[in-house]
Amino acid sequence: MAKHYSALGLAPLSTAGSSVLGGGIDIATRRPVDPVTLVRPHAAARAARFFVEKFPGRSMYAVKANPSPDLLQILWDNGITHYDTASIAEVRLVKATLPDAVCCFMHPVKSEEAIAEAYFSHDVRTFSLDSLEELDKIVRATTQQDGVAATDLTLCVRLRVSSEYAKLSLGSKFGAGPAETKALLMATRQVADALGICFHVGSQTMSPDAYTNAMERVRAAIVDAAVTVDVIDVGGGFPSAYPGMTPPPLERFFETIHRAFESLPISYSAELWAEPGRALCAEYSSVVVRVERRRGTELYINDGAYGTLFDAAHIGWKYPVQLLREPESDARDMDFSFWGPTCDDLDYMAGPFPLPADTNTGDYFEIGMLGAYGVAMRTGFNGFGTGETVMVSDEPMLSVYLHDEAADEHRGSNVVKL
Repeated sequence: MAKHYSALGLAPLSTAGSSVLGGGIDIATRRPVDPVTLVRPHAAARAARFFVEKFPGRSMYAVKANPSPDLLQILWDNGITHYDTASIAEVRLVKATLPDAVCCFMHPVKSEEAIAEAYFSHDVRTFSLDSLEELDKIVRATTQQDGVAATDLTLCVRLRVSSEYAKLSLGSKFGAGPAETKALLMATRQVADALGICFHVGSQTMSPDAYTNAMERVRAAIVDAAVTVDVIDVGGGFPSAYPGMTPPPLERFFETIHRAFESLPISYSAELWAEPGRALCAEYSSVVVRVERRRGTELYINDGAYGTLFDAAHIGWKYPVQLLREPESDARDMDFSFWGPTCDDLDYMAGPFPLPADTNTGDYFEIGMLGAYGVAMRTGFNGFGTGETVMVSDEPMLSVYLHDEAADEHRGSNVVKL
C-alpha cells in the first residue's frame, strides 16, 4: 500500500527528553536517518473514553503495554484513574506521573521489598497472588513494625484459565489450578478486606467466548470454596485490529462479560474490573522507517527485532505497512520480509508485509499499530534504538473504534509530512 506526503497536522511532543521533528519538513527534504515514531494522542483518548463509557465496570490500564508518561497522562485525562502495574518500577512511574492515580500491583509473584514499598510508600492496597507462598509474603510485607497486620487489603486470587481463543497464550506462567484454588481462596478470605478473583484469557483474544468459559471456572471456584467474593477482575485480552485479525466489536465482549458477571454467586456489592492494555494503546503510535537495501523480496530497514518490531520477529506478528512516496507508487503490492539494522540474524521479520513491488533503497514506509508492545520493547542493542518522535493528528492505519465510511475515507487519505 502507498500513500503520498502532505500535512498530518504535526506538532511538537512535550515530553522532556524527546527528540522532535518539527516545522512540517517533508520526508523528501528531511530524509530522517533514524526511525521516526508517530504518536496519536486523539486515538488513545478515544480508546480510553470508549472503555470508560461502555465497559460495565472499572477499566484499569495495563501499564506494561506502553509505559509512556505522555500516554499515561492522556488516559488519565480521559477517565482512566486506575492502573495495572506489574513491577515496583511501574508503580513509581505512575505515581510520579499521576500522583492521584490508583495503582494495583497485579503481578502474582513479587519481591517482599517491592510489596512493602508499594504498600507503605505508594498507597497500593490491591495485590494479586496465585499461591499460599505469595499470600504469606504479602501479609508479612504489609504488616506494621509493631506487628499489626494490614486490614485494608484487596487481594485478587488469579486462576489459571484457557488461552484457546487468544493469539498469544498467557496460560502457562501464572494462575492457581483447580486443585489449589479452594484452599487459597479460603486462606485469602481470612486476611483480605476485599477478596477478588482474577484471570487472563490471553493477549489478542478473538472471541467473547473466552470470557464466558473463564467465568465458569470462576463460578466453580466460588462454589467449591464457599467464600464471599467482592471483586471479579477479567484481566486483559481485549483485541485490536491487525492484518488478518479482525475481531468482533468490543461491545460484544462487554455484553458477554456483563451477563456472566451478573450470574455469579458473589457479593451484592461486588465490583467488575478489567485490565485493558493493547486495546487502549495499540492505535496510539506507529513508526516510519527507511529502506537501506533491497535484496529480492527482503528489505533491510532501520528498525527491527531489538526495536519496535520485537513481536514481528519473535512471535510472527503482522503489522499494517504503507509506502510513503510522492508521487504515489502505482505498482501492485508484493510480499516482503524485513531485516533489522543490527548484526544479528535474529533481527528478521518474516511477515509477509505487502508493499508496492517497486519499493527500493531510500524509500520510507510506515508500520502501524505499534502503540502496544512496540516502543515499549525498544532496546539500544548494537547502538541502535534512538529516534525522533512526532505528534500527528491523522487516524491510525487500522482501528476497532472507527467504523463509519467517513472515518475510512479519512484514514485512506492519510499523508505524511515530517
